[in-house]
Amino acid sequence: MQIAVLTFDGFNELDSFVAAAILNRMRAQGWAAHITSPSEEVTSLNGVTIRRQRPLAFAGEADAVIIGSGSKTREIAADAALLAQIRLDPERQLIGAQCSGTLLLARLGLIGTLPACTDLTTKPWVIDAGVAVIDAPFVAHGNVATAGGCMASQYLAAWMLARGGSLAAAAEALHYVAPVGEKDAYVARILDIVTPFLPAAANAGDAAGRFANA
Repeated sequence: MQIAVLTFDGFNELDSFVAAAILNRMRAQGWAAHITSPSEEVTSLNGVTIRRQRPLAFAGEADAVIIGSGSKTREIAADAALLAQIRLDPERQLIGAQCSGTLLLARLGLIGTLPACTDLTTKPWVIDAGVAVIDAPFVAHGNVATAGGCMASQYLAAWMLARGGSLAAAAEALHYVAPVGEKDAYVARILDIVTPFLPAAANAGDAAGRFANA
């Protein structure tokens, strides 16, 4: 599973790095999450400059795509030429967006009238784009998911791991990154949020239980 983590100037580090780190726990199984940007270098909202791993065109080739948020998302959403370079296919790809990334997903026409999640700051902009916003950390409709709140990147990563791999794979990756002494509760809580949106939701308890004593 090759994943493009769309990361633009002004990006939120938590969106791009947390999701990528959790997804890359599956490297041994051939997974790889790549920081994907329109320019060779991008600088975060806190002034951290990084080099991209893949160009923006990679988003159209990847098996899955995560669109992160950032301080310049409204500018990006208004840049028709840039948006035209982002070619996504929800029939073939798993697509997730977080916080203001949901605004980009709306501008790309991939949400329509479906309810979506975003952060409180972005909420009015997403509503203005014609999208119904719900008060929840995560929601998915088929192959398209949205999440709201900086730390909601863990939900997007878990959903992708479960959809592209298995609930067991998602639970294992989450268990590794969870705080010591809170691992069981952490895994169970995230899977409780994500599994209602999975085809195999009925197996959520079994997946969480496998790591109860790890």
